[in-house]
Amino acid sequence: MNLDRPVSGYTPDQLVASLAQAREQLRALAACLPADGWLGPRDPMLNPPLWELGHIVWFQERWCLRAQADGRVADSLLPGADALYDSSAVPHDTRWDLALLQPAALDGYATQVTAAVTARLRSAFNPALAYLAELCLYHELMHIEAWWMAFQYLGYAPPAALTLPGDLPLLAQRLAFAEAEITLGSGTHEGFIFDNEKWRHSVRVPAFDIDASPVSEAAFAAFVDAGGYQHRAAWSEAGWDWRTASGTNHPLYWRKTDDGWQVRRFAHWTPLRAGAPMLHVNCFEAEACAAWLGRRLPSAAEWQHATRAVGFLWGAGWEWTRNTFAPYPGFEPDPYRDYSQPWFHSHQELRGGGPVTDARLKRPGFRNFYQPHRRDAFAGFRTASA
Repeated sequence: MNLDRPVSGYTPDQLVASLAQAREQLRALAACLPADGWLGPRDPMLNPPLWELGHIVWFQERWCLRAQADGRVADSLLPGADALYDSSAVPHDTRWDLALLQPAALDGYATQVTAAVTARLRSAFNPALAYLAELCLYHELMHIEAWWMAFQYLGYAPPAALTLPGDLPLLAQRLAFAEAEITLGSGTHEGFIFDNEKWRHSVRVPAFDIDASPVSEAAFAAFVDAGGYQHRAAWSEAGWDWRTASGTNHPLYWRKTDDGWQVRRFAHWTPLRAGAPMLHVNCFEAEACAAWLGRRLPSAAEWQHATRAVGFLWGAGWEWTRNTFAPYPGFEPDPYRDYSQPWFHSHQELRGGGPVTDARLKRPGFRNFYQPHRRDAFAGFRTASA
């Protein structure tokens, strides 16, 4: 298996420990599910947790145990596993109707896979296996973030409280940048990267300024209270179509009371925190608020360039950019071909990472992507000069 780059330097024991730590996070979330939560409601934004946990285990087995050097795929430890848990082959709407393993049996399957992966990492470690194990680690961490998103979406109490900054300004300081040629993407000697980061290339960025910090809840509330959701001129055509079709007049998880706006944070309603980062807005809402302010969303290149500046605060939430998610020049899919390729040109690019994003995925070059109407992600935005 030729991956055109070395692994990031994990030892076998470090990979074993990291995979175990990720699984403990998942188990902690599973322990907080309500009695009927293993399947949960049928919803296009969700996966049934019973399916999703099985998929995570299946994915690790598929790539760390079953993948062969000649491209063949060996049989699963679980007969019929591919028909249940292969996300590329199992339509989303059918995942509630499958004969899924129940929690105890699923735990047994997971234990088998973990033991076999651990043994293989310690006895047959090589660059290809190290890459695939790291892929499985990040895959699981992304699904853990998806579980946190589902807990917020459904109003479940999570296993731990989240810490968010509370001192973002109503009017953000702005950082100015001269025209520059900058580098996007990664090279062959930077350790593990995802295929959508291939390959390094230069782009020219005109002069611009950008907010030093993300838009706060208070700043977004000013847009809402000024009638921003009814101000047609602020919205793109696609954004206005979404707003009118959905009937949306304020952010998801917000409600108006006699004392002002309240925000639901998982299972509890609390007063709006003026200096907290605005989260759970979609790309259309972010675009509209930026336009109402006489500004726009930054490009991914501008955002990445700005991370080099002292005073640029990021990591409080994923941040929408103005870029449609698209391949870089020279893109080729990695062995897991469905990580990026199916989503080009239909999703929007985000940068940064949020309060439930693992630190290993919080790096300036990491490219996240969601459909522009998604509001369940821990995603906000900042603005740039129009």
